Amino acid sequence: MAIQISPSILSADFAHLADEAAAVPTADWLHVDVMDGHFVPNLTLGLPVVESLARAAATPLDCHLMIEDPDRWAPAYAEAGAGSVTIHAKAAGAPVRTLREIRRRGARAGLALNPAEPVDPYADLLGEMDMLLLMTVEPGFGGQKFLDLVLPKIRRARELMDERGAAVWLQVDGGVSDETIERAAEAGADVFVAGSAVYGAQDPAGAVDSLRAQAERVSKLA
Repeated sequence: MAIQISPSILSADFAHLADEAAAVPTADWLHVDVMDGHFVPNLTLGLPVVESLARAAATPLDCHLMIEDPDRWAPAYAEAGAGSVTIHAKAAGAPVRTLREIRRRGARAGLALNPAEPVDPYADLLGEMDMLLLMTVEPGFGGQKFLDLVLPKIRRARELMDERGAAVWLQVDGGVSDETIERAAEAGADVFVAGSAVYGAQDPAGAVDSLRAQAERVSKLA
């Protein structure tokens, strides 16, 4: 599995999102944090912005829905042009149905777990998803410190995927930087969301390439 970098536009300039998307041409995805002010305390953007950005950006959108009632809203993000749509297990009432609906509309389907949520209860759902997202901070705000307590869960998730032969991407989101990405890659993650580490850098494109090189250097998957 190839290492993938997904810069988070939560750390970008919202007044120039198309330009910010173009500033990271070697990124695999653009990570779009959709927050509703209910499931998490912050409020960001929604369907109209995603639809516009999908038309303007050459890089596919990786939409992370931190919202209530994702069963209702997630399929619409796939229809709006997102290449990947991730819902939170904690918020979904019918996760299997919703993951299948996302796929049916042509997007990759992801399931997200907060730092305190164990991965084993969701092992039987691996066949229903294309990506498992393990939050390495509490969801809701950018710029938080990476939580090393999630590293054993990353290792456990990779074990479960290997045991079941599941071709599922393992994404980490929160506090990913040049100081933390190697720990996450060593543990088994292969998709990395990085916000301030990319958009806070003088050269965002160079930051993407540097993070990828660091992860590839230590990953057992690459």
